[in-house]
Amino acid sequence: MVFNRSLLAKAALGPAVGAVLMAFMASGAIPAYQMYSVALAAVYTIVVLSVGLLAGWSGIWSVGHPAFFAIGAYFAAYGSGHGWSLETVVLGAVVTGTVLGAFLGYAGARFSMLYIALLTLAFTMVTLELVNRWSSVTGGDQGVAVLQLRSSLGLGTLAGGSTESQYLAVGAAAVVLALAVPAAASGLRMRLVAAKSHPLAARTIGIAPEAQSALAFAVSAAFTTFAGVLLGLITGFVSPDPFSLNLGIALIAACVLGGVGTIIGAVAGGAYLTWNPSLSSAVGLPQPVVQGLVLIGVLLFLPGGVVPFLSAPLRSVLGRVWRRRAPTPPKPAPAVDLAPRQPAAATGEAAVVLRLEHVSVAYGGLKALEDASVSLRQDEVLAVIGPNGAGKTTLLNAVSGLTGNGRVSGTVEFAGGSLLKARATARRRLGIGRTFQHAEVFSELTVTENVLCTRRWITARDRADVARLLDSVGLADVADRRPAELPFGLQKRLDLARAMAEEPKLLVLDEPFGGLDAGERALLAQQIRRLHAQGTAVLVIDHVLDDLFSVAHRVLAFDFGRTIGEGTPDTVLDNPEVRSSYLGTVGGRAELPERVGERSVLRLSGVGHTYGGVVALRDVDLDVREGGVLGIAGANGAGKSTLAGILHGSLKPARGSRETGGTVRTSLAPEGRALFKTLSLRENLEVAAYAAGITGAPLRERLAETTEWLPPRLRDRMSVPAAGLSGGEQQMLAIARALIVEPDVLIVDEPALGLAPALVDEVYDRLVRLAHDGLTVVLLEQLLSRAMSVCHEVAVLHEGSVAAQGRPGDPSFAALAEAAYFSGARETAATTARL
Repeated sequence: MVFNRSLLAKAALGPAVGAVLMAFMASGAIPAYQMYSVALAAVYTIVVLSVGLLAGWSGIWSVGHPAFFAIGAYFAAYGSGHGWSLETVVLGAVVTGTVLGAFLGYAGARFSMLYIALLTLAFTMVTLELVNRWSSVTGGDQGVAVLQLRSSLGLGTLAGGSTESQYLAVGAAAVVLALAVPAAASGLRMRLVAAKSHPLAARTIGIAPEAQSALAFAVSAAFTTFAGVLLGLITGFVSPDPFSLNLGIALIAACVLGGVGTIIGAVAGGAYLTWNPSLSSAVGLPQPVVQGLVLIGVLLFLPGGVVPFLSAPLRSVLGRVWRRRAPTPPKPAPAVDLAPRQPAAATGEAAVVLRLEHVSVAYGGLKALEDASVSLRQDEVLAVIGPNGAGKTTLLNAVSGLTGNGRVSGTVEFAGGSLLKARATARRRLGIGRTFQHAEVFSELTVTENVLCTRRWITARDRADVARLLDSVGLADVADRRPAELPFGLQKRLDLARAMAEEPKLLVLDEPFGGLDAGERALLAQQIRRLHAQGTAVLVIDHVLDDLFSVAHRVLAFDFGRTIGEGTPDTVLDNPEVRSSYLGTVGGRAELPERVGERSVLRLSGVGHTYGGVVALRDVDLDVREGGVLGIAGANGAGKSTLAGILHGSLKPARGSRETGGTVRTSLAPEGRALFKTLSLRENLEVAAYAAGITGAPLRERLAETTEWLPPRLRDRMSVPAAGLSGGEQQMLAIARALIVEPDVLIVDEPALGLAPALVDEVYDRLVRLAHDGLTVVLLEQLLSRAMSVCHEVAVLHEGSVAAQGRPGDPSFAALAEAAYFSGARETAATTARL
């Protein structure tokens, strides 16, 4: 922890306010009958702070804190009756709370928020039952007195219910608030928030979410049991009534009221709990009713809490002043040569840093990776390519330790040691850094904190190192902003910077070029070359082959979970098996129907679309003409699914227009099928019909017609849940669900994904049969050859743009389409025949 003047001033604010309060109490400015309320508010502040910071920093909502509160109070009562010193009581209560809290936090980390709440609820119920039954210690429902506690350090004696106890409560709350200020700026808080925000990404930087939950719960429980000791001292009597489940609900309400995870909000929440009985009496309503009304009002009108709401205008004013003084937009990225170029050749003499031999990863009966063998030298950038579902990400996950419930076999060695038994968190310490396809950053942390949280203890040197790192990737001017405020390209840089922190020996990059524009890709390529020059080995996968090949020394090709080829960037695509894995094998063309019309039923003009700064489509012009089969081919990430949504009308384009030739009903069979797995086949069809307003006799007629389209093995199983079907059968059900609304245009996104070849043929035969029936079909397909074999016309998407378009029967189009698929060549002048 690095202390500065601002942090020390904030930390001193609590003790200063506490000292002023105690001075008023001593002078008589606060009436004696109100001094107890002030002390009680101080005690509640500690408890609300413990619950609120646990929820805000760790995402754990606990209704078990009344039990910890009770444990502390009964420790004070028991200790006062058995001659224990004040320090012994406090230590015993805190240790007990810490152990129990760590257990609950670790056990609850495996469950969702709902189950953690139920776990803590059960803990409170068991504790209260124990309090009621262990009457020899607790006095049962009659309660027990807190007599006096003598300090073994010579600080005097505190009697239960005395004025001195009230001073102690106010002073203790002031100290706890002071401790919370540096904790909010510490690595502890950053790591807790990181584990809450994205547990998987947190593991790749050495943070174990289970350990963080246990630590957070232990600290929160410790302070709550300490507050329980103070409660016993200021009341002089302890009984089960104050620690009921109503208190657990009231604590959550107080946290929400003040502002979850805020320090000043805890003070507001503590005051609310103390004076809520007076408020209830004033309005003539029971306390639970008042609490409920207050909570509903806050959730509806001030969802962030009272304190954040009141402080927002001040932050806004200060933000405007700061922006006038120091502009926040990031400085332009360093100029780079946009022309792709090969990296310096690897020497071939460096030691092998990563070795995989006969590695397989299975999920149930599915082998996502099969008998893979890979070696990577310390002076090398190794690229892994392959179509969607080839096993590339599974390979990276096997290296990173993120295979989840997958069964991993084989040998994985890094720097001479075995990795298979090492946890994902340990692999970061060994020297493995990892990025993610979608820039999985920690949204609740600033840019600087996203990188700082890789350190367990943060020093001034760490902050200086992180500042230099952010400057090297062009993020220095946005260091204090949160990722949500940044475009996708800067989020990608942040993901890379976090992986680069602590100078890993091996950098694992998952589709780093995806979603970036040409300038950003060139900058990233330059950064990868710089890392290689500094001695970092790089393992990278991507679908943007031009940029990937510009940084790679060697390329491995995967398909169906196994290695199918290897070579240099210049030669690997010459391998027929590698090319066919992307493009497919062109077989005989299906017997397509003759063209039945030239009327345009759908037209896109200048369509573009983005997702949070990620460009998915650029200036797409497309005509869908009646009675034809239009194929949209492109690699994973080319923008096909976005285009499908816009053609369907369920997604509104950010730019451009979608026009229809009259009233046109479209229907979409989405990628991944999106079936309702717990519903039967018939119910899946009925849901789609109901959504389209088809009921009664028309519904029965449509069900009969659609069921007839299905193969016999499905027609005989209409009452079976969809989850019980094979992949091919699920795909046919998804298409049938799209057909039940009698569309004019059927849009099918990746119908062959994950299917065996025989099932692929069956699905496509049925799609062609629909075309023979006069239905207009738009087919989005990853394999170019398959689209060429079943479509009247094919448009090739490359990085969101139509790179080529033409008829498969045109002899010159096949070579043009293949070039466009890989490199985005835009030589379409000779092939612009339209459907």
